[in-house]
Amino acid sequence: MSGGISVHAVDVAEGRPALGLAVTLAVIEAAGPRLVAEGVIGPDGSFDHPVVRGVGIGPGTYEAVFHLGDYFTAQGRPGPHFLDRVPFRFTVVAAHEHHHLPLKFTRFGYAVFRGI
Repeated sequence: MSGGISVHAVDVAEGRPALGLAVTLAVIEAAGPRLVAEGVIGPDGSFDHPVVRGVGIGPGTYEAVFHLGDYFTAQGRPGPHFLDRVPFRFTVVAAHEHHHLPLKFTRFGYAVFRGI
């Protein structure tokens, strides 16, 4: 896959994709963040949005925000939650390269990184 930003999210404590987890993606500009994508994680654990195919993605600094608190509440785990909104800021240097962001999380910790 070339270009684009994809997300795959897994609730490792439950051992399943994070179905319904809200994700927002913004490019950070001088005037502030500009939203480029928002949506939810689907049944296969992935974020289905045109940015995955590179639509609207160029060089720059981006921030993905994972709405974990809302996800946990929707799963029947009322708050307050230790993790609420988890931001991940990263830089796209070459827009033709694909940037995959795997998110693995529990109620008390997470890991997100650039994958393949």
